[in-house]
Amino acid sequence: MIQIRACTPEDATAVSALLNQLGYKVSVSQAAEHIRQLAQTGSDPIFLEVADGQALGLMALHICRMLQYTAPVMRVTVLVVDGQARRRGIGKRLMEHAEHLAAAAGCEAVELTSVMGRAEAHAFYRSIGYEANSLRFRKALDRPRSG
Repeated sequence: MIQIRACTPEDATAVSALLNQLGYKVSVSQAAEHIRQLAQTGSDPIFLEVADGQALGLMALHICRMLQYTAPVMRVTVLVVDGQARRRGIGKRLMEHAEHLAAAAGCEAVELTSVMGRAEAHAFYRSIGYEANSLRFRKALDRPRSG
């Protein structure tokens, strides 16, 4: 049976492995802590698509109010489908889930960013009705060292 369900800290091993497939090195303990923290905000739901107890896809969302928009926006902050499970409709189902949640929350749009070199991901987003409309800029900051 395939289901989309809320992610819990007990899913940290699967979350860590899926994030690793995107190139993000997040340990199991870090994943568990991030899931706990995000669950407390009320604006950052995380979901897994699971089949027969195996996590096949991960999606994290953020509902944000922005000064320039009339209504909130649902931002997809993570979307990843396990490499062995791609092209089975998992990403599409997760994105449809995000769209339903966004509509229920009164959001005016769903948006996401995707790394420049992920051409297959970009083609996927276009195929389900998303359009490129901006370019994101990023600057890493020096973080103070503890201790």
